[in-house]
Amino acid sequence: MEISVVPLPVDKMKAKFEDESHLGFGKIFTDRMFLAEWSTDKGWHDARVKPYEPFVLDPACIVFHYAQEIFEGLKAYKWEDGRIALFRPEMNARRFQRSADRLCMPEVPEELFLNGIEKLVSLERDWIPGMPGTSLYIRPTMIAVEPVLGVKASAHYYFYVLLSPVGAYYAAGFNPVSILVEDSYVRATPGGTGEAKTGGNYASSLKAGLEAKKKGFDQVLWLDGRERRYIEEVGAMNMFFAYGDHIVTAPLGGSILAGVTRDSVLKLATTLGCTVEERLIDVNELMADIRSGKITEAFGSGTAAVITPVGKLCYREECVSMGQGVGRLTQKLYDTLTGIQTGKIADEFGWVHFVA
Repeated sequence: MEISVVPLPVDKMKAKFEDESHLGFGKIFTDRMFLAEWSTDKGWHDARVKPYEPFVLDPACIVFHYAQEIFEGLKAYKWEDGRIALFRPEMNARRFQRSADRLCMPEVPEELFLNGIEKLVSLERDWIPGMPGTSLYIRPTMIAVEPVLGVKASAHYYFYVLLSPVGAYYAAGFNPVSILVEDSYVRATPGGTGEAKTGGNYASSLKAGLEAKKKGFDQVLWLDGRERRYIEEVGAMNMFFAYGDHIVTAPLGGSILAGVTRDSVLKLATTLGCTVEERLIDVNELMADIRSGKITEAFGSGTAAVITPVGKLCYREECVSMGQGVGRLTQKLYDTLTGIQTGKIADEFGWVHFVA
C-alpha cells in the first residue's frame, strides 16, 4: 500500500527536547504520526504520515464502550555511525496480528505495519536521542471507531503509530526493584485476553499496582487466575529466576504476554553458557529457593526497560532479598541486549532492522 505524506506546517513543529538526561518516559511526542484506516467496504486504505494532532471521535465509538483496542511497543535506536535501528520489529507485527484476532479486529498486514513505522521513523529521525540509555519509543495502536451502541465488532478502525523520545523506564535507572506478589487480585485467566496486548489487561491491573506502590513496591507479580499458586508475569515485564547459570521462567499458556525481549533472553542466554527452562513455578517453592540461596538472581524483561534486576520479593507477610546490587548474569544479559540494540555488539541473530 502506498503511504502518502501530509506536509507538516512550520507552525505545527514542536520545540525538541534540550536535555536528553531528563526525557522521562512517554511524555514527549514527535511532530508526526502514522495513520491508516480499515472499513468493511474498503479494507485497509488511506495510509499516511500526518501531523501529530488529536482525533475527533464520536462519543458512541465502540472503543469507548466495548474496549476494542490493542497496541504494541518497540524502540528505534540511533547508532554512532548515524544509522537508525529497530529491534525485531517483525515480532511486534506478528503479535499485533494475534492480538487483533483475539479482539475480533482486522489483522494489519506485516508489510503495512513495518513500512508505516519505518516511513514515520525516517521522517522523525531528528527526534531520536543519542545519549546512552535513551531511544525513540514506538507505539502502534488500533482502535474501533464505528459509532454504535451495540456489542459487536466494529466496521471501522484506525491503525496509528506514535513516537516518543524516552529515557529510562524506571526513574532509578538500572537498579534493583522491589516486587509484591499479588494474591488477591487476578490479571488474567485461562481463555481470557492475557496473551493479547490490549488496554483492558492494564486497566484491571491498576488497583493492585496502586496499592503496592502505597506499600513501597515498584511492581506487582501476578499469580495464575485458577489456583493463585503459580508465578505468571509482572505488569510491565516477563519474569526470570536464575539458579546459578540455569534460568527458569513461566511457560506461555494463554494468560502471559509473549514478550519480544523474553524470547530474546531465552535465545541469548544459551549462547552465554546458560541453560533455560520454561515451567510452572510454585510461589511457595520460589520463596523457599530464594530463602535458601538456590535462586541467585531474579530479573524482568520487557521493551520499556529491557532488563530489570529484582532486589526484593514479598509474598504475604514474608520478604526475601536477592543478594546485593545487580547480579552477574542480569548485568551480562542487559549489556549484551542493549549492546546489540545500539550497535556496540555484533548482531549474530539477525535481530536488527535498519531504517532507510
